[in-house]
Amino acid sequence: MNMRRRWNRTVAALCTCLLMCSGVAAEEDELMLNIDKMTLREKVGQLFMIRPDVLEERFSTTELEDNSITGSTEVTDPMREAYRRYPCGGFALFRKNLLSPSQLRELTAGLHALGDPAPVIGIDEEGGRIARIANHPADFGVPKFPTMGKIAAAGDESLAYEAGREIGAYLFAYGVDIDFAPVADVNTNPLNPVIGDRAFGDNPGTAAAMVKQVIRGLHESGTASCIKHFPGHGDTSTDTHTGYAETGKTWEEMLECEMIPFRAGIEAGTELLMTAHIAAPAVTGSDEPSTMSHIILTDKLRGELGYGGLIITDALGMGAIQDRYTSSEACIACIEAGADILLMPYDYFEAFDGVVRAVEEGRLTEERIDESVARILRFKQELSEKRE
Repeated sequence: MNMRRRWNRTVAALCTCLLMCSGVAAEEDELMLNIDKMTLREKVGQLFMIRPDVLEERFSTTELEDNSITGSTEVTDPMREAYRRYPCGGFALFRKNLLSPSQLRELTAGLHALGDPAPVIGIDEEGGRIARIANHPADFGVPKFPTMGKIAAAGDESLAYEAGREIGAYLFAYGVDIDFAPVADVNTNPLNPVIGDRAFGDNPGTAAAMVKQVIRGLHESGTASCIKHFPGHGDTSTDTHTGYAETGKTWEEMLECEMIPFRAGIEAGTELLMTAHIAAPAVTGSDEPSTMSHIILTDKLRGELGYGGLIITDALGMGAIQDRYTSSEACIACIEAGADILLMPYDYFEAFDGVVRAVEEGRLTEERIDESVARILRFKQELSEKRE
């Protein structure tokens, strides 16, 4: 009798496993069928995440970067028409796009409604000095958190979790899908002009523990996380916003420091990972930005670290990129390196047309585009299920 019960349980377990596997296979088949139905321009559009202001086509590139100028605060008919011609996979919001709680909810709803699948929406809400909503002069009714450096210095991991949970909750409520956080850099260079107390200090073990807790908090609130800036911006003395930056570390040295919090973020299930534009000549043998390095993104991140989520570039309008490459050249090189999402190229329309042309002329294969589109659509499906 006991043998029969064990046999029945084994058969039931096998049947459950087969049903689950067949369900996953069916979902994958449906996903690929949806991709096959997309035009090349629709596929390419999924790879881009841009400022909503770009679609208005009335702002110069200088004005797009100027936070003293009010940007797009609602979805207009000209934006809808521009989106039809140049669809994108997502939007990044800044303080200039925010006016009030009700306006932000209406804006995110309007941006989500532009496409099917809906564009995703991301924002920098790290806590401390980088918090577009919490630091806005208007009252959005959200808590303000200290820098992550201060949270780490307190030595209490629950504070990092609480920050992630609270930030994730108000982002979810305002219709924002992705927090471009937490910072997983290890701030080992005291001359670093851009990371500083945005990081959880100079101890990789502490940073790893805190990164995990912020991600746990974000996820429990239904918000996706994006660890940054791979392979580590904390040991540089210059800022990629303004120009060239590099690290002199070897990969072996990175494994003993920078990769510890990045591994922790990957283990915690971060959906996105943002690349840095820093060069790593001791790893790649060149001065190319890590964002454009096949060695960094595919060999090391995908291969050695086993990361299977979305790779998003840092903003491609930053000086480290814009000073050396056209927008289309930069985006093509990022795709070749293994990036999935191209964040805010300096000239979106030129970049979009350049990627389409690269596929049509054979420099990029459509299969390579499909790889990234498949990851993006899976992510969007998961987001949709969370919001239902």
